[in-house]
Amino acid sequence: MTDGYYTSGEFAKKARVTIRTIRFYDKQGILKPSKVNAAGYRLYTDEDFGRLQKILSLKYLGFSLEEIMALTINDDREDMANSLKLQKELIRKRIRHLEMMEQTLEDTSRMVEASGKMDWNSILNLIHITNMEHAVVDQYKTAVNINARIQLHQRFSHNPVPWFSWIAARIPLEKAGRILEVGCGNGQLWQQVPAEILKKKEVHVTDVSSGMVEDAAELLRASGRNSLIFETEDCQKLSYGDQSFDVVIANHVLFYVKNLPQALGEIHRVLRPGGSFYCSTYGRDHMKEITLLVQEFDPRITLSEVALYELFGLENGGALLEGTFDQVEKLLYRDYLLVDEPEPLLDYILSCHGNQSEILSQRQLEFKRFLQKKIQEKGGIRITKMAGIFVCRQAV
Repeated sequence: MTDGYYTSGEFAKKARVTIRTIRFYDKQGILKPSKVNAAGYRLYTDEDFGRLQKILSLKYLGFSLEEIMALTINDDREDMANSLKLQKELIRKRIRHLEMMEQTLEDTSRMVEASGKMDWNSILNLIHITNMEHAVVDQYKTAVNINARIQLHQRFSHNPVPWFSWIAARIPLEKAGRILEVGCGNGQLWQQVPAEILKKKEVHVTDVSSGMVEDAAELLRASGRNSLIFETEDCQKLSYGDQSFDVVIANHVLFYVKNLPQALGEIHRVLRPGGSFYCSTYGRDHMKEITLLVQEFDPRITLSEVALYELFGLENGGALLEGTFDQVEKLLYRDYLLVDEPEPLLDYILSCHGNQSEILSQRQLEFKRFLQKKIQEKGGIRITKMAGIFVCRQAV
């Protein structure tokens, strides 16, 4: 090691991997050297070991090279603690999954030995459990994507009242006894409500993804919100009885629902007379500058396969809701972002649901430099936010 740098060979030896592995990740653009000296030697630092650790961990857990690149491109010392936490959570889930597989294999083997016959339902159960591994990996990616989006808004928004606080302030929790949230995500909304208030309510925090429910439960129980009830529920087919809740909440959920009329019908069914439904969404111009940026860099990039605001947005949401609910009111959240760092913006872009990861897989560093240049030219990139909630009231 010279002047804080390792050659490729020294770096590989210290990490106990082959130099071929280091060269491969370099060629793929996943682990570029920190420096190339005048003689052409590719040099690495101690910080690069952190990125290598995450790359190898994600590879072991089944992520593709493209996915690994998207999840490691902006790692730095500040992100390392969060990276290790996310890896630990994924490992814990995988351990639970493997233990479940082991127990099912044990039970099936015992059954075969005792009866001499194969129970094909047990084999189907094994197939189902084996396929759950993909859900664990997808859940990790979802958690990373959600964190990237939340972080961008938390760091660069100009409204002094954060989004989740703004929503919580508009829900009259003091008058509600039973509350249902559909599509809870990672549970951020309930962080804004004091635990003492929640203890006096019956709050059902639900999501169609059992992994998201698990993540929300872990986050909220760690902050003392132990009275919340966590359940896996599909808002298109709720398991609750008629007129069960005083308040139902759907935060940025309805544009993902396959059958929106059916979901609205279910929410209407479980809402009591005089109850309220709070659902948030985006408008047509929300984050439009980001779309313009990526298309300026490469016109082929599409950040979403569909325009979510066309499915359920601020412009058409009122009309969609009025067919089910008696009174519908629209409230707008006034805010914008002023982003002066390229990394959080790149993380946000990579978290979207379009084709950007595929197109940027070999050009992420080039795109990062493109963003940096735009920021330097303008002193920051101003990004429009257009979001709000519909308040739907049920007639008594």
